[in-house]
Amino acid sequence: FDPIWIPCSLVFEGVEWYQVGIRVKGNSSLRSTYNSGLKKFSFKLDFDEFEDNYPAIDNQRFYGFRQLNLNNNFEDKSFLREKVGSDLFREYGLVSARTAFAAIYIDYGEGEQYFGLYTLVEEVDDTVLDDQLGHSGGNLYKPEGSAATFAYGTYDESEMEKKNNEGDYTDVNALYTIINSNDRIDDNENWKSELESIFDVDEYIKWLAANTTMQNWDTYGKMNHNFLLYNNPDSNTIIWIPWDNNESLQEGKMGGALSLSLSEVGDDWPLIRYIIDENEYLELYHAHLEVFISETFTSTRMQNKYQTLADMIQEWVYLEESNFSFLNNDYEFNSAVETLKSHVQERSSSVLSYLNN
Repeated sequence: FDPIWIPCSLVFEGVEWYQVGIRVKGNSSLRSTYNSGLKKFSFKLDFDEFEDNYPAIDNQRFYGFRQLNLNNNFEDKSFLREKVGSDLFREYGLVSARTAFAAIYIDYGEGEQYFGLYTLVEEVDDTVLDDQLGHSGGNLYKPEGSAATFAYGTYDESEMEKKNNEGDYTDVNALYTIINSNDRIDDNENWKSELESIFDVDEYIKWLAANTTMQNWDTYGKMNHNFLLYNNPDSNTIIWIPWDNNESLQEGKMGGALSLSLSEVGDDWPLIRYIIDENEYLELYHAHLEVFISETFTSTRMQNKYQTLADMIQEWVYLEESNFSFLNNDYEFNSAVETLKSHVQERSSSVLSYLNN
């Protein structure tokens, strides 16, 4: 179903915003939360959703934000995966949403109720592009469904959700055509040149190396969603933008995260298989793996990051109540944080072992 927007008032540090649009959000997280009898839903906020009905709030913003996501940290007893995953991409020089923690209280008619600790995530088509690239005029897509794989025979504009600029799909169509072109076999150098003219291959491989190192199974290569594509006017090439990182930093489900070698990935994921099959792109992937574990995803740095964030949010995690929490007890939070600390050590060792073989 399509969730409906309803108006609410929002108060932060004594300041009130009026007629703010709020709705539930999510897919499996929404269903699972509901079926578990919990009330800690994820929400989306739109500060001028109702501006047509209330002209006084025309272009209302929350410190510059028009929309914000309140993610409920579903299946993450550490409360850290969404934030840290997104932070890591951005720290490695990729475009990625900024995040923060938010303690949420809601009065839905029975008095103020603590709904728990949430992760606040900015919208890519609201502030991410302007703040990190300096513009937002290029086409922005959020692919989902079989077309999101870009495999041969899957192209479908209805599965290339356009977040702006209605109409023209020439750029994503060109990417689909080029990645599946016979020139890959018949005229390889021309194929690579054509691919690089429409797709920022280096930026993509940079993401692929970071994503595979930290492990994030719920995205391209395993699942056909959780990324955006933006046609960057500066270079006139499509760049890859990661999204929804709450399943990152773990082996994961559905057979687990991709291996470092990516050898199990088939032609049904051509943006991995066909690119990594090229020696020069494979060497670039290896180089990014090495840089990521030596500069960004280092054991010492991540241990400190996890502990600092855990100390900051612990009080609010412990305050969560049974009907508004995915935790059964406080120990589960502490244990999940320790698991993240062990994970980064294991991944560093795995990358070094892979590169040295």
